[in-house]
Amino acid sequence: MTDFEKYSSNMSKLFVKGRTLALAYDHGMEHGPTDFNLNNSKPDFIFEIAEKTKVNALITQIGIAEKYSSSYNVPLIIKLNGKTRLSSKMISRQVCSIKRAERLNPIAVGYTIYPGSEFESKMFHELSKIIEESHEIGLPVVVWSYPRNERGTIRDTSTDILAYAARIALELGADVVKLKYNNDLEGFKWVVHNAGKVKIVVAGSSLSDPKVFLHNIVDALKAGASGAFVGRNVWQAKEPYKVVEALKDLIFNYEDPDRAYERYFKSE
Repeated sequence: MTDFEKYSSNMSKLFVKGRTLALAYDHGMEHGPTDFNLNNSKPDFIFEIAEKTKVNALITQIGIAEKYSSSYNVPLIIKLNGKTRLSSKMISRQVCSIKRAERLNPIAVGYTIYPGSEFESKMFHELSKIIEESHEIGLPVVVWSYPRNERGTIRDTSTDILAYAARIALELGADVVKLKYNNDLEGFKWVVHNAGKVKIVVAGSSLSDPKVFLHNIVDALKAGASGAFVGRNVWQAKEPYKVVEALKDLIFNYEDPDRAYERYFKSE
């Protein structure tokens, strides 16, 4: 298989008929144990959800992938960089090499950038090398593009800033970009337009109101997003399997969000 054939194969695994749903579990480094309880702190718990629900991929840092993935049949996206919330500096550096990730046969690798940070040039430089090396061996690259200012203040909810974040991912050579949906269907169409041929996936909004959560996912899809990467809204939920099945219905079966809410959430 040529590198191009491998790349195409990996993209077709990640995007089935142009759509995707991945389960994110890269929070341990980023947020610490405050996100966890006795169940979801165990990687096996998350791998079992991913395997049983047949999501397109599970996103993890390399250490978890190395120690747990061999026991499960789950496609992997391996994050290559990371930072902790203990640091106030808005920079996330590479912590895993392409060679190390490749040993686990992932379908893609991922990297987070903070455009607007005083360290953006370092992350852009590092990402450019990652994209070059990854494409040489047929691995797609997913970019988490989260704009910040020098103080680290979040400022990625306006249409113009999100469109800028998407455009940066396109111009650096990413294959997929993960953004936060800003609850503006018409505005997000401009974001998608600026991403060009880069596929957009959105983060899950809060599950505190399941109906709003489902409608936001559908609106992002209507605007042109290709799917969602969802983490805590699944594995912190009382019934995580229901959340995944609802999302699969929305993303792959074009289900109406109100009907999905009636089926999966109303009885709770």
